[in-house]
Amino acid sequence: MKQKKQTNHIAATPSVKIAALPESFKWHSLFVFIFGAALYLNTLGHEFTQDDAIVIYDNMYTTKGVSGIKGLFTEDTFFGFFKEEGKAKLVSGGRYRPFTPAMFAVEYQLVGKNPWLGHLINVLLYGFLCLMVYKLLISLICHKDDSERNRYLALAAALIYAAHPLHTEVVANIKGRDEIMSMLGSVVALYAILKYVDLKQSKYLIYACVSFFIAFLSKENTITFLAVVPLALYYFRDYGMKTILSSSAMLLIPTILFLMIRSAILGNDFGGTPMELMNNPYLKLVNGSYVPFEAGEKLATILFTLGKYVQLLVFPHPLTHDYYPRYVDIMSFGDLSVWLSLAVYGLIVFVAIRGLKTKSIIGFAAAYYIITLSIVSNIVFPIGTNMSERFMFMPSLGFALVVGYYLSTLVYSKWGKQALFATLGVILSLYTLKTITRNMVWESDFKLFTTDVKTSVNSAKVLNAAGGALTTEAFKEKDESKKREMLTEAIGYLNKAVQVHPTYKNAYLIAGNANYYLKDYDNAVIAYEKALAIDPEFADANKNLAITLRDAGRQAGEVENNLAKAEALLTKSYNIFQDDTETLRLLGVANGIKGNHQGAITYFQKVVALDPKSAGGFLNLGNAYKNAGDMVNGEKYIQQAVAIDPNILNNQGK
Repeated sequence: MKQKKQTNHIAATPSVKIAALPESFKWHSLFVFIFGAALYLNTLGHEFTQDDAIVIYDNMYTTKGVSGIKGLFTEDTFFGFFKEEGKAKLVSGGRYRPFTPAMFAVEYQLVGKNPWLGHLINVLLYGFLCLMVYKLLISLICHKDDSERNRYLALAAALIYAAHPLHTEVVANIKGRDEIMSMLGSVVALYAILKYVDLKQSKYLIYACVSFFIAFLSKENTITFLAVVPLALYYFRDYGMKTILSSSAMLLIPTILFLMIRSAILGNDFGGTPMELMNNPYLKLVNGSYVPFEAGEKLATILFTLGKYVQLLVFPHPLTHDYYPRYVDIMSFGDLSVWLSLAVYGLIVFVAIRGLKTKSIIGFAAAYYIITLSIVSNIVFPIGTNMSERFMFMPSLGFALVVGYYLSTLVYSKWGKQALFATLGVILSLYTLKTITRNMVWESDFKLFTTDVKTSVNSAKVLNAAGGALTTEAFKEKDESKKREMLTEAIGYLNKAVQVHPTYKNAYLIAGNANYYLKDYDNAVIAYEKALAIDPEFADANKNLAITLRDAGRQAGEVENNLAKAEALLTKSYNIFQDDTETLRLLGVANGIKGNHQGAITYFQKVVALDPKSAGGFLNLGNAYKNAGDMVNGEKYIQQAVAIDPNILNNQGK
């Protein structure tokens, strides 16, 4: 028992000492880099996906290239996409992450709206991150005991971190670079602090501060490393608390600088609690209105999601990019899974606290996991969703370290290193297979949304996204049978989206579009009107409603021969949008058919006023005047039509 306890202790003397490490260890850093990068080579041909629009190709600053960088550093990260102050802070407190969008601006300057360079840089940066994770683990674990076992521990942990399928969202999605750069900057900062305390060279403090500042400019969860750095020094170096705190305190310089800049740009107003379900998952519908969860419901739901993270770390399947409401339902303490999660986290916290005394690797890993998870747990502050795989990008290193530790114990088993290699090989093979196949799903928005909707079956957000993707693709489809099939499937998803989230105006908008493409104008009108009932200022719904009423009016007149119905629908369309020349033309025709030639003249005059180059408009106006008995004006406008298009009279009957 005594020997077992020692092997779990960082400062322990190993059971086996080796005078010189094998030559192969020199190549491990390169191997980790190549392995990490190679896992994502199949993303190089992928399109932009998910939130890439917000920070890349639909961002007014990024698309300016280098000249847009100033705007990226002086506004909320979302401002360049929404272009409105209110919308830019849809997420509580706003977001200030200008570093990676600035990288995207440079890439846009070089290759334009082309994703290959962004994917390539993500792949290379991830490989480099994995290399630095390995070097950091060597610096931590092997400082006191540079044994073969500890070398294999560091290698196994780094490879498991590199291969973990939960990282696919970060690396396969170009926008995920904020996570890569935040983690990379934090890891480099810790590595540099270790170098400083070991070598007493001030240059490493400069490296630490610069890399930590870059990490902050990439993503705010960097702040958790303010606790990780002194913790690592306490566990892995024999220095007093004064040295530990003074060395770690250097990172307060970039921290304070970042917070000052962030405050100057975004202000100190962190906003209230959003009352929109897609920005606040802890809302429920009561008597037709959304109200906050009860305290017990919120805590139980948070505990459930924390347990879900552990499950996905151990068994990463199935994966999805979307964990929005109601992927995770409203939970209560009557659910056994909530208590199981509480028990698991109770154990993790116990190991972390006990580790402060024993200085065990497992204790450090547990503490690291809790610290880096805290900021995305929804306990410290709301993050706008229940959970996300990308939120595990930083904490998952703690899990990899635990697995690496237990695998390394196999070095001293009766099977020796062969047992380590075999077990690690199986884990890496399974993780690699899952990572590579999961990457394929990130090929395009269409593939991502239509795949993940089968996993996140109750997520209003992905149901809406899948419906939108199918509707967009159906619009391009030439095969009418396949087009109808795609639109019908889309409507099914969208109907379910509004069942989950009855005030989801965008789902009603897209449902209206899908019904419009099916020429089911009645249901399209109903969908648009529901969207407008939620938001009367919803411009897209208003415009699409007008177009649908116009085309429904055309169908009533030209197909159903119902002139009264046609005129009623066209009049509704006109009352919504009075500058649509086709609606005006159809109203002119309808009035002409029923003998109201003066009314027809009025509508055709509006057509040519809006479009002075419309030969057809002038021809219709001329004919309306003639039908009203005014031959002079009739001929005048017909000649204007001929002046614009000499063939207009020849084509009139065609």
